[in-house]
Amino acid sequence: MNRYLATAAACGLLATAIAATGAPLHAQDSPAPIPAMETAEPMTARDLVTMPRLGAPTVTGDGRYAVFAITVTDDETLKRTSELHLRDLTDLDAATTKLDLLGSARSAAFGPDNWLYFLSDREGAGTGSKAGSVQVWRASLEADGSVKGPLPVTDFGTDVDGFSLSPAGDAIAVWAEIARDCPRFGCDGDGTAHLPSPGNGRLYDGADGFYRHWDTWETPGTFSRVFVFGLENGKTVGDGKALDGPPGDGASITGDTPTKPFGGGEDIAWAADGSAIYFVARKADGDEPTSTNLDIYRSDLDGGAPENLTAGNLATDTSPVPSPDGRYLAYLAMARPGYESDKLTVMLRDLASGESRALTPDYDRSFHSLAWTPDSRWLVATAQDVLDTPAFRIDPQTGAVEKLDLMAGNEAHIANVMPLPGERLLFARDSIGSPSHLFLSDGWQQAKPLVLVGGPEVGAMASVQTTRFSFAGAGGDTVWGQITKLEGADGPMPAILYIHGGPQGSFNDGWSSRWNPRVLASQGYAVISVDFHGSTGYGQAFTDSINRDWGGKPLEDLQKGLAAALARDPQIDGNRACAMGASYGGYMVNWIAGNWPDRFKCLVQHDGLFDMRSFYYTTEELWFPRWDFGGSYAEAVETYERWNPVNYVNNWQTPMLVVAGERDFRVPYTQGLASFTALQERDIPSQLLVFPDENHWVLGGKNSLQWHETVFAWLDRWLKEDGEAGE
Repeated sequence: MNRYLATAAACGLLATAIAATGAPLHAQDSPAPIPAMETAEPMTARDLVTMPRLGAPTVTGDGRYAVFAITVTDDETLKRTSELHLRDLTDLDAATTKLDLLGSARSAAFGPDNWLYFLSDREGAGTGSKAGSVQVWRASLEADGSVKGPLPVTDFGTDVDGFSLSPAGDAIAVWAEIARDCPRFGCDGDGTAHLPSPGNGRLYDGADGFYRHWDTWETPGTFSRVFVFGLENGKTVGDGKALDGPPGDGASITGDTPTKPFGGGEDIAWAADGSAIYFVARKADGDEPTSTNLDIYRSDLDGGAPENLTAGNLATDTSPVPSPDGRYLAYLAMARPGYESDKLTVMLRDLASGESRALTPDYDRSFHSLAWTPDSRWLVATAQDVLDTPAFRIDPQTGAVEKLDLMAGNEAHIANVMPLPGERLLFARDSIGSPSHLFLSDGWQQAKPLVLVGGPEVGAMASVQTTRFSFAGAGGDTVWGQITKLEGADGPMPAILYIHGGPQGSFNDGWSSRWNPRVLASQGYAVISVDFHGSTGYGQAFTDSINRDWGGKPLEDLQKGLAAALARDPQIDGNRACAMGASYGGYMVNWIAGNWPDRFKCLVQHDGLFDMRSFYYTTEELWFPRWDFGGSYAEAVETYERWNPVNYVNNWQTPMLVVAGERDFRVPYTQGLASFTALQERDIPSQLLVFPDENHWVLGGKNSLQWHETVFAWLDRWLKEDGEAGE
């Protein structure tokens, strides 16, 4: 058994305790203590970086077996690998079996034949693919974890990025980076043979859309494209049919499916009878950087131009999920073009009549992760709600919404909800105190733990206590926050004000592999997070309220929230405090430096916006600043400059650590360089940490460890009794 993996039976009392995580008392949420708690060591940065990570499960059609991935990190090299595990869902006491597929395996999915299909870069796929290329494979599994195979499914001259099997298992959709003028899958090899030579320059035309996005420079003329192939005896046959239609056809679509940068298999859905595929795309043209108009298309798999089912809505349409009985297509839609954080409403399309209607127009929460029950009776979705992300049951006939009570205490963060036959729900749940574990609910009742990934190790660490609090924020509105600190620790604790990004986001009750309150609290700090105006989970009006007010109500909420936390918990030493945040949180750190300059001993600014004019002209998703500031920079100069941190640098006086990633195209790393220059010019103690290979986030194992150790050293320097500020 993997040292990080335990079933409910193996964990005994710990499993029971985690099932009851989040007892109502003070809304606390942390793994239950184990014997000899007084000797437990606090969580370290290396503990966080090497903590195993649970992936989304795939389940056999009868709902009996689940396979899920666990990403493990080597303690010494910090290299990450993915392991697949098998679990019988009908026996809570069953052991979890690690699968040996004789090579790499990821993105696993059960087919209707109950064979396990997956991606692998192993050799032996055939003569069409080069050594080390990623192809689709399949294997037959036994209940004891033994394997027949694996056998290759595809043998293409290009890597396969993802796949989706038809309901009958007689066809497969595969996607990869393919030149738009390629009529066949992989006819362009690596997707660059169509580019001009002899130089390696990339020539971009202003009419073609993004030239770079998130962390990747676009390859002109190349897109993520989906092709459908027949399957015979488990292998692809024929040349395949493109879902986006023939190149050069005015009715065809040119764009990425899955959508970039975060789209995946949820952007592609087979019709219940396998006769069509519904997919999400955003048209790639000169308007792409300013458009949130994702549409849902239908392809009848003949290679012709697809039909745009949502052309009437110029805002986002996403997450298509056909009902198992073939009657409906459910999906999520926003109403306002250009706004990426508008409320996602559940929509229902009658596939016989072609008429669509909003199911949840009056329910003031934004839904995600939509799924049907196998009998087509209910839709199940998740949505942020105050500091939790619970699951909801939605009646497709009436639109009635019911919040499910699946966990004892707080729901915390529920994700990857999968309805199974027999009114069962398989889902993952995590919290500030605990990483993601796998749970099973029977009959819509409170769930029981199936797999506790890292459970024993987390339970053996010194536990933390998270307390929720509310206060009257800007305009008298109720604002929520959380305090996380070591449980049972003596003496005063320095304060860390955590500022979330977005700005339409939340530091809700969930685990994070990057900005993790538990690991920071384990260093002896009290971590205070505030869901200021603009945060999600409190109704759309609260989210909208940050529009054209980036430095107004949010700063007032942070000021009042910090005061409320200090008044609530006298153990927190407010005289030793540091503020830290990333993205919009980094913007707010820069804003605080100039507009609340005498409050903190230190600041940590990660990928923060420093100069709103230069940011506007160098970021890629222009719809974002245009919505939040009321237009382009030229159209709304006064608003951009009103909330521009660079205009207040003469007030800066607080020591600041600046972090930036060179592959960050959302907030280009030059914003960090500029803020560091401003600090140097004013002789303010400062440090700059730049990662050449990271984007808007720090994802690599070694880089993550360096980030944490650098941040901890900076905080210790200014906040600890023997630090520089205390000398």
